[in-house]
Amino acid sequence: MSDCTAALRQQLAAHAAACPTQAGLSEEFGQLLDAADNPFLRKRLAGHFTGSAWLVSADGQRALLMHHRKLGRWLQPGGHADGDTDLAAVALKEAQEESGLPALRLEDGRIFDLDRHWIPERGQVAGHWHFDVRYVVRCTGSERFTANAESLALAWREVSEIATDPASDDSLARMARRWLGSQERVG
Repeated sequence: MSDCTAALRQQLAAHAAACPTQAGLSEEFGQLLDAADNPFLRKRLAGHFTGSAWLVSADGQRALLMHHRKLGRWLQPGGHADGDTDLAAVALKEAQEESGLPALRLEDGRIFDLDRHWIPERGQVAGHWHFDVRYVVRCTGSERFTANAESLALAWREVSEIATDPASDDSLARMARRWLGSQERVG
């Protein structure tokens, strides 16, 4: 087992303890780590790991969302691990690539949220499960983003609006509520 895989297993256990509502999901993600075929590669269609960023503004009041070109939904930046077992690094890299923001930093390296979601068949790629591990990434400089080919648009949205907007993706609303709760404990 690689150091990053062992670290991910520890992160999952810590997340389960900190967020009991996701303990069962943490266990499922841990079981995926034991797969005989590499769960960090997208070719594993039985399910594979992805890394995403809950990308917040410097003041923590807004989150950057992308209107995903292939899925046609507003989502957080993220993507495939492509063999990288350091999913926090994957989340940071994807946030940089998908936003064009130059000054991003990983908040603390702890798992912020987990989500297992179905990706429908597209072209030659069969439908499959994404085991998405999400980390907080903070914008520490200019908030002027640049969309890339994976998105139709990008937008900064008030976290409080994401949390209460009935049109928000369920996982986005969950992350927004979790973020607001964490900020109340800090403040």
